[in-house]
Amino acid sequence: MARRKQSDLAQRLETVIKTLIPQRDTNAEDLGPMMRAIKAVHSATDHTSTTPEDLERQRNAQELFARLVTPSLGIRNDALNIHGLPAEWVCLEHGHDRRHAVLYCHGGGYTCGQLGYARILASKLALCTGYDVLSFEYRLAPDNPYPAQIEDALTAWDYMMYMGYGARDVIVAGDSAGGNLALELCLKLKEQGRAQPRGLVLFSPWTDMTASGKSYRTCRTLDPMLTMEYIAAVRAAYTGPDADWSQPCYSPLFADLRGLPPTLIQVGTNEILRSDSERLADALQKSGGYAALEVYEECWHVFQQMPIHRAAEAMEAAGRFVQRLM
Repeated sequence: MARRKQSDLAQRLETVIKTLIPQRDTNAEDLGPMMRAIKAVHSATDHTSTTPEDLERQRNAQELFARLVTPSLGIRNDALNIHGLPAEWVCLEHGHDRRHAVLYCHGGGYTCGQLGYARILASKLALCTGYDVLSFEYRLAPDNPYPAQIEDALTAWDYMMYMGYGARDVIVAGDSAGGNLALELCLKLKEQGRAQPRGLVLFSPWTDMTASGKSYRTCRTLDPMLTMEYIAAVRAAYTGPDADWSQPCYSPLFADLRGLPPTLIQVGTNEILRSDSERLADALQKSGGYAALEVYEECWHVFQQMPIHRAAEAMEAAGRFVQRLM
């Protein structure tokens, strides 16, 4: 029965997305329905295009995807505006811990991602931790390149401090580009001499914009979500085409990581960014920090979003990590 529900959801997602936007050749004939659905979202337009029209299609597809897979039972969403920054509290309706909170940075290659899309993992984080989760709609490239996103993350962090949370009451979480942003936020707090959050939870973080890890070669045909062409396009949109991607402000893997909080990193074996996670865990440990790396077999980029058993297992592990810290 569970497998039938999973298959029905995947087929529904694939069908609706294909009716929403024209599809290009995805080379996904050998993938199952769930993987084809994932591929459909990320193949909606030319991966190398960041034109307003293509970005609008990608963002619309993400919002539709979110409406289909976001947990909603027992969850309340409260919108707010933080000095012009759209944001949302995602909270359990009953019996949750109000003393602690999660600040969640959504993914999307710094070019996509809105509050509806962020709600997928924000809701799952609320469920697995029992904490209120604040997500925010940071400005997107190419219209707003670096450092707009870091500035918006600091605005969200400062709001939480204003609301009475201490730094040690907050977990910072992020996926993909949002994992990059979560790390850069912690590095900026360190630069400013401010207290670090209690912990970091990172799902498939993008940590190396130079793309120097071996998984960029070994997993390029295994990852159903990301391609090197897509990574190059969103990287250029975020930083500009002539940036030095080895700089820590773009690639936190190469930063001085001393003093960062205990960190959980989850990644799938089949994703292009696998090396980004493995090398980050190693770098954190070598810098004297604590890093727990969890590698999930046969999983893809940010698989935690999907309504599958391994995603539930991963979110439960994230919840246990957070509870141990608190």
